[in-house]
Parts: sequence; C-alpha cells; structure tokens
Amino acid sequence: MARRKRQASTFNLSFLDIMSCGFGAVVLVFLIIDHSLEIEIETVNAEVLAEVNLLDEDIREGEAGLVRLRNALDEADLEIVEADGLARRITEELDEYEALIASIEESGVSDTDAVTQLKAEINQLEEKIRLLQEAAEAEAGRSAREFVGEGNRQYLTGLNLGGDRIIILVDTSASMLANQLINVIRLRSMDEALQKQAGKWTRTLDTVDWLTAQLPVNAQFQVMTFNTEAAPVLPGTETKWLEVADTPKLEAISAALRERVPAGGTSLYNAFEALRALPTPPDNIFLLTDGLPTQAERPPRGSKVSGNQRLQFFRDAIRRLPGNVPVNIVLFPMEGDPMAASEYWQLAQASSGSFLSPSIDWP
Repeated sequence: MARRKRQASTFNLSFLDIMSCGFGAVVLVFLIIDHSLEIEIETVNAEVLAEVNLLDEDIREGEAGLVRLRNALDEADLEIVEADGLARRITEELDEYEALIASIEESGVSDTDAVTQLKAEINQLEEKIRLLQEAAEAEAGRSAREFVGEGNRQYLTGLNLGGDRIIILVDTSASMLANQLINVIRLRSMDEALQKQAGKWTRTLDTVDWLTAQLPVNAQFQVMTFNTEAAPVLPGTETKWLEVADTPKLEAISAALRERVPAGGTSLYNAFEALRALPTPPDNIFLLTDGLPTQAERPPRGSKVSGNQRLQFFRDAIRRLPGNVPVNIVLFPMEGDPMAASEYWQLAQASSGSFLSPSIDWP
C-alpha cells in the first residue's frame, strides 16, 4: 500500500513537471512570435514612412511645378498683351501712313516732289543747326565782361551760374564794412573815401564783378542793393530785366556800386519784396550778405535787437521768396552772429541752391 502511494506521488510530480515544461514551451513560442511581430511591424512602419516621405516630396515638387506654370502663364499673358499693344500701334501707324499717302495723292503732288520738298526742309534744318553750332563755338568761354582775380586764379565754387533771369542781391548795410563790430563803429566815423576802401566791402564788390563776368551771355539779369530799403543799382530799372550782353550796363553797375558807402540796418524782407516789382520772377537768385537781418519790413521799436528777433525776421523774410527758385548764398560772416551760417545754409539746401563762405582772398 505504501509502495503504491509512493508510485502515485512520483507520477503526480512527473506529470506536473511535464505540464510545467509544456507551459514554458508555449510561453517561449509566444514570446518568439511576439518579438517577430514587433520586428515585422517596425519594418512595415519604416517602409510606410519612407513611402510617405516620397509622397511628400512628390507633392512639394508638384506645387513648385504648379507655381512655375502659373508664372509662365502670367509671362505669356503679359507677352500677349504687349504683342496686342504693339499690333495696335503698328495698325495705327499704317492707317496714318495710308491717310498721308491718300492726302498726297489727292493734292496731286508726285512722290518725287514730296521727297524733294522733304530734302529741302532737311537741308534748311541742317543749315540752322550748323549756324547755331558755330555761334555756340564762338561764344564758348566768353563772358559779357572780363574779371581776373588776384594772381589770375580760378576757383571751383559750386555756384550754379545758369538761368534765364538772374538776380543779384547785395547787402549794403553798415556791417558790410568789417567783420568785427568794433571795426564797423570805427569805420563809420571815418571819411567816406576810407569806408569805400574797407576790405570787406571791396571783397563784396569784387564778388559782384566776378558773378557778372560768369553770367550766360544770352541771359537777363538785375543787381539790387538793400539795407533798410531795396532798389536796383541803376535807377529807373526797378521793373526791368537787363541784358547780360549789354556790357556798358554791366560796367555802369560796377562803377555805381563802387560809389556806394555801406550804411544802415538790414531788411531782408524788403529785399525779397522788391523782387515782386520785376515783370517776371527770377529763376536764379544770388544773395551777398553777412548775417541775419536786423529788422523786418519796418524798423523795430527799441534800439536793440536780440538774436531770436533776428532769427524771426529772417524766417519771415524767406516767406516772401518766389517758389521753386534756387537761392545761392555768398556769406561774409559777421562776428557775433553764430546762427547766420546755419540758417543760410538751410535756405540754400531747401531751395536747391548753394552756399559759399569765401576766404579773404576770394575771388
């Protein structure tokens, strides 16, 4: 009996071992199959991702091709429009030529006569061109009057000396006698002959002579002086433009200026206002001065004028200028007027003019 029990127990253990081994084998097979599935899925996913990338690239290439096609269509449309316009213009020109031929035929003029007439007109035009070229060559390098500076020197100034109607405004206030206020006061108490020979004033007169010598011969001009009032140098020419080619007038202006003695204050307002008396506005302005004005249209009430007041007088005055006309400034700077250079430079820039502050040996 005991032997049978031992045999049964042994059988049970063996059966359990067999069952355990079988279950382990099943689990092992399941793990192998699961790992294979994972590898296969990853392989499939990689292949699918590669296909997706290829499709994305194809889509991008297709979109780029579509853009190129649209651009090509736009260019083709533009070329068609241009071709249509050119065709219309050619058609219009053909119609004009046909109408011209019909009118010639109706007038009874032969083709030979028409060609002969055209050649004659061409010859006349060529003759006019030849005469103009000869006149230009004859006038090249010439001025209405001659001015030779000290040492026969020429300077590049940047001043625009062109124009058909050129105005030169010359400041003749007392400050044009000298650069320092103390010297102005001293000269004012001296003889007029000495005042006329003052260095700053003679440089101003030489500058006027230099400018008039550079003016275009076929232009018109006027020279005006101003202090508290403004008037042309030659009396009786307030409403006239003078001819640059009239050399005696230029010499008379130079002589009259050298008889002037600078005196009084400065009204730039009245100087610009005087331009309105001319029959036509100037197209180029030259302003020779030494600082900001000391009065407006009328003298100030007090005996002193501040820097801010002078600045306001200046800004009020430039509103009287004609529009779209370059203003070229030749500034002989005065001691104690620091804002003058900046304001006049801005005026020159705003009007497309030029600004020059010459050295003491110019021109």
